[in-house]
Amino acid sequence: MPSSSNRNNPENRFVYQEFGNGNSAAFERATPDLPPEKQNVRVQATRAGRKGKTVTVITGFQTNQETLQALLKQLKTQCGTGGTIKENELEIQGDHKQKILELLIKLGYKAKISGG
Repeated sequence: MPSSSNRNNPENRFVYQEFGNGNSAAFERATPDLPPEKQNVRVQATRAGRKGKTVTVITGFQTNQETLQALLKQLKTQCGTGGTIKENELEIQGDHKQKILELLIKLGYKAKISGG
């Protein structure tokens, strides 16, 4: 008979498990790491949900987090402003559509401006 401390441990409690030993890393969605020339990237300036502050949002990346971090750092340096990564999208503070578009094209991305 199992001890009560082992039975009440939340890590050992599961109702049903079909395969394996519960390795959650196997269930994470793999992000394809495509080269820049195969990625269709969109650049858009928006104020929606940001209390009137304009940010430039770059979407459509199909690459890993490390590449996005390096690209974000490069774009922030070139624009002289701050930025962040949210859900595989880059957000750069301010309206820098043209400058970012030129930089992305120079880096080999297929970039376009979207929205007004």
